[in-house]
Amino acid sequence: MSLIYHIARASDWERATRDGEYTVSTAGRTLAEEGFIHASQPHQVQGVRDAFFRDTPGLVLLVIDPDLVRAPVRYDAVPGEPDPFPHIYGPLNTDAVVEVRAL
Repeated sequence: MSLIYHIARASDWERATRDGEYTVSTAGRTLAEEGFIHASQPHQVQGVRDAFFRDTPGLVLLVIDPDLVRAPVRYDAVPGEPDPFPHIYGPLNTDAVVEVRAL
């Protein structure tokens, strides 16, 4: 499986590194509210950033190895999108994040 990506607020990621798991689904929504954590394939990252995080400061890009994620990772079809998006159905264990890039 290839790497997947998640756009996060740096403060949320910092909290996750202290707690050992990341539980933010997307901007302003938690895993508990959404039921999964939104992620992207490499070619989907810029579109997600433009659509949902255009004017949001303090972002990082989490580079995730799905083989290291303890929760199930599924690729789900999204209406209007040609390719499925990866979703993480549970908390993201921080040791599955192999790189953190500033955005």
